[in-house]
Amino acid sequence: MKNKLQDIAILDFYQNKNRIKWLIFISSVIISFGSIYYTNLLVEELKERERRQIQLFAIALEYASVNTDALSFINEEIIKQNSSIPVIIVDLDGNPIENRNIKFKKNADADEIDKVIEKELEIMKAEYEPILIEDSFLVYYRNSELLTSLKYYPYIQLAVILVFGALAYAVFNQSKIAEQNRVWAGLTKETAHQLGTPIASLMAWIDYLRNSPVWEENKEVIKEMDKDVVKLRMVTERFSSIGSTPSIQPENVFSVVDEAINYLRPRISTKVEMKVSGYANNIDAMLNKPLFEWVIENLCKNAVDAMKGQGEISIDIIKESERYVFVDITDTGKGMEKNMYKKVFNPGFTTRQRGWGLGLTLAKRIIEGYHNGKIFVKNSEPGKGTTFRIVLNGTKEGISGFKREDFLSQKA
Repeated sequence: MKNKLQDIAILDFYQNKNRIKWLIFISSVIISFGSIYYTNLLVEELKERERRQIQLFAIALEYASVNTDALSFINEEIIKQNSSIPVIIVDLDGNPIENRNIKFKKNADADEIDKVIEKELEIMKAEYEPILIEDSFLVYYRNSELLTSLKYYPYIQLAVILVFGALAYAVFNQSKIAEQNRVWAGLTKETAHQLGTPIASLMAWIDYLRNSPVWEENKEVIKEMDKDVVKLRMVTERFSSIGSTPSIQPENVFSVVDEAINYLRPRISTKVEMKVSGYANNIDAMLNKPLFEWVIENLCKNAVDAMKGQGEISIDIIKESERYVFVDITDTGKGMEKNMYKKVFNPGFTTRQRGWGLGLTLAKRIIEGYHNGKIFVKNSEPGKGTTFRIVLNGTKEGISGFKREDFLSQKA
């Protein structure tokens, strides 16, 4: 019971992971804007301090011009103390008279110095109003480098955090996927190993029944039992293939699909009609037969559940070109809204009370992971049914890099 609850909790996490992502994103945005807001408050306070410092600088210059006795003190204690705020003093005609904290190139000539002062003066005029001294001079200034750096610091900090977060998420996500793959492969191989002994025993019992007096009387029953044992062996082979590189080779798609359907027919509701169609029976594609049959069975079983055991399943096989083969599986079930097209492949997504929601996840893993193909919801309409499309590589491989939309134009 405890393990069951843990599994349900994991599935709930997968089902709500988009909400969790949005929660983390919103929290990050709030923290980022809070940091920017607080830094801007500090910037405004420093701006005000620098403005008052320049005003004091201007007053000191004005006072020094009329009080020569205090000139030395004012020059040392006030004027020279400004070692960070760029300042340019001009006359009323706009001609520069003096400057402080303006950076020039080493060994700059007079023309270069004039150009730098002219450029700095334009920047200062755009930033702040000048301070008038004795109706004769104007003091222009701009933010110090410290204040400018602090102004842009939160944005740089935010960019660094975003880059680091993206890298950390990518690494964590890849390690998580790798761990899930290892668990998935280990679980399937262990399941295949555990199934081996009872299957061998069942095969022996069926051989015994074939040679026993009950054979004639129960021939049909024993034959069906034999089919199920063969199927169990195939399931074991499928599980053994997970986690290792399966053999992908040219196969007749029509024959593989038809064989899977013929096995399913007597094992599902008699009220479900299943048919396979294609303009030719000799369409080949690159696939692994046991794994691809598994995909067809999962999709058909999901379709039967969607139709509640009554309706029609149509499988259309289309050779688009030498590069692609399409397999469209259409049911007359309850359908779905467009926003559910991608969610149905998420682990744990299911509409059944007792389902684990792994059938379509497994199908996607087999088609896209092992066959280098594509599987997606081609179209669906609530109350009318759903069509899944499988895209397989034909005799010339050509699916890598394509998206779902690339395979929607061709119709069955």
